[in-house]
Amino acid sequence: MQLLLRTLEAFVREEIIPLERPFLHHNFDTLEPLLKEKRQQAKALGLWLPQIPELYGGMGLSLFDHGLVSEVLGRTPLGHCVLNCQAPDAGNMEILIEHGTPEQKERFLRPLLAGDIRSCFSMTEPENAGSNPTWLSTTAVRDGDDYMINGHKWFTTAADGAAFAIVMAVTDPAAARHQRASMIIVPTDTPGFNVVENTSVMGERGQGWASHAEIRYDDCRVRQENRLGAEGMGFAIAQQRLGPGRIHHCMRWIGICERSFDLMCRQAALRELAPGRTLAQTGPVQNWVAESRAEIDAARLLVLQTARKIDDEGAYAARDEISLIKFHVAGVLQRVLDRAIQVHGAMGLTDETPLAFWYRHERAARIYDGPDEVHKWSVARRILGRYGQSIH
Repeated sequence: MQLLLRTLEAFVREEIIPLERPFLHHNFDTLEPLLKEKRQQAKALGLWLPQIPELYGGMGLSLFDHGLVSEVLGRTPLGHCVLNCQAPDAGNMEILIEHGTPEQKERFLRPLLAGDIRSCFSMTEPENAGSNPTWLSTTAVRDGDDYMINGHKWFTTAADGAAFAIVMAVTDPAAARHQRASMIIVPTDTPGFNVVENTSVMGERGQGWASHAEIRYDDCRVRQENRLGAEGMGFAIAQQRLGPGRIHHCMRWIGICERSFDLMCRQAALRELAPGRTLAQTGPVQNWVAESRAEIDAARLLVLQTARKIDDEGAYAARDEISLIKFHVAGVLQRVLDRAIQVHGAMGLTDETPLAFWYRHERAARIYDGPDEVHKWSVARRILGRYGQSIH
């Protein structure tokens, strides 16, 4: 594993980080062919699909080991994309492997694993609170052998240029709330699948895989054979995806923290406030360095402990830890980024470093996959339940 990490660190440093400038300055036409070239290099080095079993052409890493890889990749906004383990494709691959039919795997999974196409995940709705994933208005109504899908989604990550979406839609409004929805594969060239626009995130609409889209499903007809799993299993499948997905996110955030910490320390050591006096010689900066180092190291240990428990005992046994890492690491990320930007001064607000990009986009870490408040309430309720307290 150490050899793999050293190889990956060198690849990220020498091949991927140099591509950041066209990405940060939105020169996507320049970036796209360069990314394809680096993806081929990653394949040649055996660094392709770290999260996928060897049976499906991946590296077959455990969740713990993939967490270590995800940290290295997280040091650049392009890392996960180059190895084809970026969200939402990574989660969609896992869903298709676990729940896809042979026909679905041939049509959708195989080209996704090869990196020939991209996908998106369509769940969040502007009309309903995302913190309640059982509350959906999008419907999929049976019509002969088909579903007719109608609804309104947004923050459908990477829809711009995706070949298919996995959409969460209500298939039985009368069922229990955790059994109302199903996951259905919708090719994006299906009539009625309408991308309204890329959603602006703090002034940035993004492009291609680095974007989120607003989508309307208007009498969008797909075959019932496009459903993943049994009808009503949508929520259960989503929950299966979230445990490992949170490890991926948290270790990616720690990678962001490490890169931000390095940039902060370099800037502090080089930037002079006056001749011969650097930022590093000031008390506040020294405090930020010490606090950041402690917080990053503690967060890493908590996430890796959780990954090990999921590997050994399963996600259900680790549900407390999964909630803890989600809100704790998101908070560490926000604090470390803020300190790094402060040390860079005005330059920290520009796209001369990736700090401003991460600050814009990773503020969402405290919102997506469950807001901080929901995770804190959920884990506190379970803990206090062991002391005889019933909290509803």
